[in-house]
Amino acid sequence: MTFGIEFVPSDPVLKIAHYAKLAETQGFDNVWITDHYNNRDVYSTLAVLAMNTNSIKLGTGVTNPYTRNAAVTASSIASINEISGGRAILGLGPGDKATFDAMGISWDKPLTMTKESISAIRAFFTGKKVNQDGEMVKISGAKMAFKAGSIPIYMGAQGPKMLELAGEVADGVLINASHPKDFEVAVQQIASGAKKAGRDPKEVDVAAYACFSIDEKPEKAVNAAKVVVAFIVAGSPDMVLERHGIDVAAKADIGAAIAKGDFGSLMGGMVTTEMIDAFSICGTPADCKARINDLLDIGVTQIVAGSPIGPDKEKAIKLIGKEIIGQK
Repeated sequence: MTFGIEFVPSDPVLKIAHYAKLAETQGFDNVWITDHYNNRDVYSTLAVLAMNTNSIKLGTGVTNPYTRNAAVTASSIASINEISGGRAILGLGPGDKATFDAMGISWDKPLTMTKESISAIRAFFTGKKVNQDGEMVKISGAKMAFKAGSIPIYMGAQGPKMLELAGEVADGVLINASHPKDFEVAVQQIASGAKKAGRDPKEVDVAAYACFSIDEKPEKAVNAAKVVVAFIVAGSPDMVLERHGIDVAAKADIGAAIAKGDFGSLMGGMVTTEMIDAFSICGTPADCKARINDLLDIGVTQIVAGSPIGPDKEKAIKLIGKEIIGQK
């Protein structure tokens, strides 16, 4: 079991660098930085993190193949690998249709786009001329002018076909989920893809990219997680809600509250205990440790502490380091 941590660069980059250095001292293995057009740029952020850390691996968590050409992505992550002394990881996923609609970008054939982008990026990493006549990604003789080094590629995946593809082509998979029920399904789908490609499923690092909230006072941890869990519920397929025994009608109510900015209702009772349990790793160190052990038993090999991490980020990072990572 390895441990990662996610930061959203909505905070100033030097603040994130402080958190990343703290995470490194607490024994975290990976730091993942999200990539959204409305926040600080992911590669600028990773470059600053590379200069302020020594051993923690630095990943895009995740970038996408629509906003950047495969050649540009290869060059960007290879630059981070060089600056950091070989600590870069490329996390790549199809992204969110609503985001691309807002940006005026067509979200076409995400499965094909992701698969062909990974193929092209891996080809760029070899340092040779890349010629790829794909359905979505066409490269005609482009070549990187410097050495990329060895860079693992992780896929952000949710649906069955994406999870299967991750098993076929990726070094790891980042799954936005926190509950064993979701990983029972996901681990099987990843294994199916790996076997189809003639790989050992154990070659694929299975990461629970979880909504995480830890505090010595459980009610504080729960309150910190509620808004994040609300967004997860609002964006979850009906099938996933039914898997956890959550009323599908609640999704529309929560979505409407989010749209109105009515966060008081979310905090006041719309986000139920069942939702917190299904969609977060939350509570005291002992509570979080129990859930992590359940995930480990089912085949998860990396826990990523995602937003909000805890009501007090710095305290939460230290708690995870002392009470969870230090005990593994």
